[in-house]
Amino acid sequence: MCGNYVEQGAHFLCHNGCMVVFPLSSAEVTLETVGGKGLNLARLTRAGFAVPRGFMISTAAYHAFVEANRWLPLIESDVENVSAEDVGALEKTSAQIRAAFSLGIMPFEIESAIRAAYAEFRDVPVAVRSSATAEDLPDLSFAGQQDTYLNVIGEDEVLKAVINCWSSLWTARAIGYRLRNHIPQKEVALAVVVQEMIPSDASGVMFTANPLTGLRSEAVIDATIGLGEALVSGLVDPDHYVVDTLSNVIRSKTLGAKAQSTRSRLGGGVETTRENASTQQALTDEEILQLAELGRSIQKDYGFPQDVEWAFADGNLYVLQSRAITSLYPVPEESNNPLRVWFSFGAAQGFVDPITPLGQDTIRHIFAGGGRLFDVKINPANVRAFIPAAERIWINITDIIRHPIGNRVIRAFLGFVEPGSAQIIKQLASDPRLGAGTGTIKFSTLERLGKFFLPILFRALRNMHSPEKARTELDHAIQDALRTAQI
Repeated sequence: MCGNYVEQGAHFLCHNGCMVVFPLSSAEVTLETVGGKGLNLARLTRAGFAVPRGFMISTAAYHAFVEANRWLPLIESDVENVSAEDVGALEKTSAQIRAAFSLGIMPFEIESAIRAAYAEFRDVPVAVRSSATAEDLPDLSFAGQQDTYLNVIGEDEVLKAVINCWSSLWTARAIGYRLRNHIPQKEVALAVVVQEMIPSDASGVMFTANPLTGLRSEAVIDATIGLGEALVSGLVDPDHYVVDTLSNVIRSKTLGAKAQSTRSRLGGGVETTRENASTQQALTDEEILQLAELGRSIQKDYGFPQDVEWAFADGNLYVLQSRAITSLYPVPEESNNPLRVWFSFGAAQGFVDPITPLGQDTIRHIFAGGGRLFDVKINPANVRAFIPAAERIWINITDIIRHPIGNRVIRAFLGFVEPGSAQIIKQLASDPRLGAGTGTIKFSTLERLGKFFLPILFRALRNMHSPEKARTELDHAIQDALRTAQI
């Protein structure tokens, strides 16, 4: 356990050198020290985004608290034999662990460091948020599993909220999720983020890519009045805005009932009040576009689509959190300027799971073999008709759509095997950026097609004229093939 702390600038260290408190601007933090939420907020702060001021309590403080109260054996024994599907057992285990946390004594040096950090806020209201070390990862979403405490006022209340956040690492939902995803329980820890409370006039979430359609050129915003707690908890029907981020145009606005709002209560905590806001926008059009612009900036900084929590207060826009969107289907990362059309090979086959490298090589050889049928020699390693994205295969059909004949053929083909995609192709054909129907067909292409299809057509007509003779020839061909295989 850590010894007595000393102050070093805006950091508070334990006696043996492990960090207890970090400022939000710290460049020294890691996922292991401040968790996913803290790491993202530190990155956003350093990038210059408007993040409410605050500090982070590291996982070293959590470990010191657990060790000082000798709870690790209790936690391990309680969780060891619990089934992820046994809701009753999960609830019982969670209640036992959280009750123990509520009776725990915070080590003096940890308490002193937190009090010293909070003293700079001069008792202004703060939000105390959990930040788990397994939270907000690109391939797993732990969002909302741990507790958040809003409008906390005073040192003693902050300390109590920190302990409650630590114990929320052991909710039934969190324990079960870790069990189902084979995350070792003893390896998880919890950091805590303390930030100045923003008295939001409007707040909500924004996806910098459309999570329903997967369209990367649309930002989707859900907004409500007051604090965003009711929205993220699913207790309010928010406004829903869709913005085309390429043209910076609002595509659609759907007003939600917004029948209630959550606001800060005098003296601490929050309260829910009824609202009559179904006919008013939570955000003005200017604020919607300002928010979309913020989303573009954050996505550019991270390099991939983001799920952003935000708030407007007194005309100022604040970033409360940003994390990767984990539900987007992977698409090729190649540039789509000029516009290109990619077709999901796996989705058409009803197979959306990743394809192994061996499977991808097999498909490359099949493509190369198909080319040889048309007298086109292709090295399987150089097949560019498709590329992988997260081990899923996408086929570039742009040139086919641009050809006058190819456009009609592929739409007719997809009409049988993938009707939904056929409708999308039909819509894309009218996009001037694609140039559908303007491609030219080379004479060499017609020659290859003729060499392949004319013999097939001739053979089909001959077989129709003399079916018995065709059947006899087929039987002989099969026998010859079997004899050759046995040699």
